[in-house]
Amino acid sequence: MALIVFAVLAAVALGAFLAARARARVRSGAAWHSGPVYHAVQALIWTLAPALLVLVLAAVFSDALWLQVMSAGLPEPIQALEPFRRQAFLSDVRLVGAGGLPMQIWTGELSGLLQSEAARSSRVQGLLDAAAAVAAVTLALLGGLIGVLQVRPGLRARNRVEAWIGGALFVCSAVAVLTTVGIVASLLFESLRFFQTVPVLDFLFGTQWSPQIAIRADQIGSSGAFGAVPLFVGTFLIMAIAMLVAAPIGLFSAIYLSEYASGASRAVIKPLLEILAGVPTVVYGFFAALTVGPALRGFFNGIGAQLLGGPLDSVGQYLLLVQNQMALVAGAVMGIMLIPFVSSLSDDIINAVPQSLRDGSYAMGATKSETVGRVLLPAALPGIAGALLLAVSRAIGETMIVTMAAGLAANLTLNPLDTVTTVTVQIVTLLTGDQEFNSPKTLAAFGLGLTLFVLTLCLNIVAQRIVQAYREQYD
Repeated sequence: MALIVFAVLAAVALGAFLAARARARVRSGAAWHSGPVYHAVQALIWTLAPALLVLVLAAVFSDALWLQVMSAGLPEPIQALEPFRRQAFLSDVRLVGAGGLPMQIWTGELSGLLQSEAARSSRVQGLLDAAAAVAAVTLALLGGLIGVLQVRPGLRARNRVEAWIGGALFVCSAVAVLTTVGIVASLLFESLRFFQTVPVLDFLFGTQWSPQIAIRADQIGSSGAFGAVPLFVGTFLIMAIAMLVAAPIGLFSAIYLSEYASGASRAVIKPLLEILAGVPTVVYGFFAALTVGPALRGFFNGIGAQLLGGPLDSVGQYLLLVQNQMALVAGAVMGIMLIPFVSSLSDDIINAVPQSLRDGSYAMGATKSETVGRVLLPAALPGIAGALLLAVSRAIGETMIVTMAAGLAANLTLNPLDTVTTVTVQIVTLLTGDQEFNSPKTLAAFGLGLTLFVLTLCLNIVAQRIVQAYREQYD
């Protein structure tokens, strides 16, 4: 049904477009304000806008209308059910009416009523769909006719089309802005509920994180420990390790591909680098857990065995206890994941530097390395800083690699050989499973999300200030 409706609307719109353009071309005499294409586009808008509006409204209110019609004619046995069971029965009625299988097993009289009500549901849904389709096609025909009949020399079709385009762009911008406002509002609302239970200072400056003990009031230690400092320290530790890997390798790869590599080498190396960007993060997690983690553990355990019995015996004993899961493993693998991200963006930014700057540097007798270090990198620095900032945001938001390679222990440490966790991992952990939504344990996820949002916003502002300062110098 939907494909047929869209096909009919497309045919009507095409007909209105061609008819309006032909009408604008054959009319002669007075000077035309707008060209034939603008008249045709206006007829197209008159055809599609009302029809699509009807379809959108039908999709939004179809469920409510279906429920109202079905509830008005329910048999007495169904009306006698408890509200939640009646709702479950209606859900199964709609599912069976659409050709699916019921989620629950209904016995006795309800089993027979399920089939009869499913047939009625199918008829009701068919009538609703047919009404929406007829209304959309009718409005499309009327709108197309109006659009074609409006074609005349003095019609400011170009201005109207530009107004429609401006309105569409404004709606897209408004959706983006309102989405951001909605995200922030939801975080603020739920975070305020959390901070009514847990003091803000205890959350921001506390050094103990144990939300799992705050489930029931009768448990020992039920007040919980919601100090978020270990989580943010672990987040920035892993992010720093990742950037220490990704930033130099990605940037140097971009410089090589942009300035030193031949065309043949670039055609081979650049696609191979970008293949890494398409690898799912869970695969990186497996790589970290099964390859990098055991390799680094064996390396540090071997060093520890060599240090036993000497002046660094305590260090050796510690290195012998190093396990597969540690911040170094997660940061290193995350850095590998970010290499193509940094390399691709930096390569495009360096290539965007005007060739005249290179030619001027070579004309002054500078070598290629001097040109790269003293001309290209300073000129491309704002863009490179933006690329690194995007990589930092990606590293802060990564979850799967940290879960598989760094563990879930909230340790307050800067030692890369210890197990740590991050804010995003804890958010997933807090919201996973059958949890009571009003408990401090669950609401803590919103507090973490809001704090992380504020911190990343501050980082973005600082980075933008730095970029603007250097951009003013080289513009």
